[in-house]
Amino acid sequence: MSSANCNAVSRRIWHRCHTSLDSEVKPSDSKTISSVFHLNNTSATRELSVYLDGQHLRHECHSTYLWVTLDRMLSYREHLTKTAGKLKNRDNLLMKLGGSTWGAIANTLRSSALALCYPAAEYSAPVWSRCAHTSQVDVQLNSTMRLISGTLHSTPLPCLPVLYNIELPALQRKAATDKLVEKIVKHDSWPIQPDILNPSLLRLRSRKLLWLDLQPVDIKSRFRHNWKSAQVVNSHLVCDSIIWQPGFDLPRQQWSLRTVFAWNRDTAVPAEGNGDLCPCGETQTISHIVESCPPTKLNGGLSRLQSVDEDAVLWLTSYGS
Repeated sequence: MSSANCNAVSRRIWHRCHTSLDSEVKPSDSKTISSVFHLNNTSATRELSVYLDGQHLRHECHSTYLWVTLDRMLSYREHLTKTAGKLKNRDNLLMKLGGSTWGAIANTLRSSALALCYPAAEYSAPVWSRCAHTSQVDVQLNSTMRLISGTLHSTPLPCLPVLYNIELPALQRKAATDKLVEKIVKHDSWPIQPDILNPSLLRLRSRKLLWLDLQPVDIKSRFRHNWKSAQVVNSHLVCDSIIWQPGFDLPRQQWSLRTVFAWNRDTAVPAEGNGDLCPCGETQTISHIVESCPPTKLNGGLSRLQSVDEDAVLWLTSYGS
């Protein structure tokens, strides 16, 4: 940004501030800041020198507007970093409720997560949902879903939203964006409408702007499609991925055991005193415990374990004791 451009920006800011003063809206010197947004990396550290009533306004590289942190290039990296940190703190609160043996039931943890974590993760999502740093938020939400279930890190990620009936973060952001676009299209007086319906040419090919994808998406259909296309072990156990899966009212220990047995790869499970060997002499794996081992097998195997009928609950209780 050249010196002439900086001076022009300063004059416009001064004019707007004094226009506000004339209309009896007085900006606060201590709360008013100056920021500059541009793509010129050679001027990344340059600061504006703006005065209001003789007071020099402080310059901030990462200004905050309506609780959204803005950076010089409007990449929203700083905002998403802060959001991820906020989600991590709230996950720590959920962790207090989710002990592996005495913790709250899955339905209670799900409701807590939807009240504590997801509103913070989805705030102003249509603004930043198409930027390159959304993975920071998604990683924390994956941790949130693992806390709800007590699942192992080996549990495939596509299983998590299906097991707990929480849509993928990307689908939730797309739904919020579609809702906002629909509202904008209906209001001809809103200044943003021309930008949506008649967008200008892109300056950067890397930018994925809101108005490049205005086609609404059926979230439920996309959810089903994602589940069918996912390479997940025992995916046949779920008939419909958008309905609540059985077992939300199970005690924490039984819920976690069912999830570990049904939704992890058939790997060896350590046995007491015999390494990987089951007391029956065979290699002790997840499927062997549930379907083959005479002392521990459940009639009906994993399918019955997923349905969580009375016999399956009794099996989970006896195995976990």
